[in-house]
Amino acid sequence: MTEPAAFQDIAENLSFLDDWEDRLNYLIELGQALPPMAETDKTDANKVKGCVSNVWLVSSADHSGATPVMSFAGQSDAIITKGLVAVLLALYSGRPATEIAETDAIEWFKKVGLSEHLGMQRSNGLVAMVNRIRSEGKALS
Repeated sequence: MTEPAAFQDIAENLSFLDDWEDRLNYLIELGQALPPMAETDKTDANKVKGCVSNVWLVSSADHSGATPVMSFAGQSDAIITKGLVAVLLALYSGRPATEIAETDAIEWFKKVGLSEHLGMQRSNGLVAMVNRIRSEGKALS
């Protein structure tokens, strides 16, 4: 399975950053670049359970092709978590639901060296976000 171009760009940029602090700053920049989410989308139904900070994810699907293609929007009130949301959106948005259901972002995070410095709470929150996205993909597969 190939990585989406947006995610490839992130992975390439991360490959140039050896220092964890530089990677962390890059994550923060990615989060700051996320488009704002409408307050009406910040509902309990869109809130990701299992995250210590507030995280909201909204999905939509284009059913015009043979397989639904999903897009995601997300937001968090924590700056580092917001960056993790941005990476997940780059990995999952614009892909067929079947690919989303099969793609384990945790492995991708390990591959690009982002998971090794996340604390337990952030790691648990990341898993909760990935599970939410993948389950939505499975529901449309």
